[in-house]
Amino acid sequence: MSARMNMFTSPIAGKVWKHIIAAGKALESSTLPAATQELVKIRASQINGCGFCLDMHTKDALAAGEDSVRLHLVAAWREATVFTDAERAALELAEQGTRLADGGGVSDEAWANAAKHYDEEQLAALVAAIAIINAFNRGNAIIQQPAGDYQPGQFA
Repeated sequence: MSARMNMFTSPIAGKVWKHIIAAGKALESSTLPAATQELVKIRASQINGCGFCLDMHTKDALAAGEDSVRLHLVAAWREATVFTDAERAALELAEQGTRLADGGGVSDEAWANAAKHYDEEQLAALVAAIAIINAFNRGNAIIQQPAGDYQPGQFA
């Protein structure tokens, strides 16, 4: 299986992807916990059905020391006891921010809950992380980017 196109060989797509990648790299200096960032990326990727991003972010999270049980339970975070209240708030914000087309948008309740756990800079990073992963998910889904061959840190 191969992707419909290589986004880095197209002059315009390559420019766009490089900017999106750079935006994601900017989050590395954020005080939003790296584990939270990965959990949010994984949850949005599950919702959007982006195999490539799931492959990448689960492997990167494992390589960074994340517990495999937590990774296996991201899709069922509401019933799982392995996530902190702050992580739950981030996952709820990620779900609502990813499912905008389902109606309702992001509720004031979800925002207020996230604001209880994260300061303004961390909230800004959380919003950016959700937006960026959704952009990656959509692009990868459109071009049918295959999953399974990613190696942790491959794009570092």
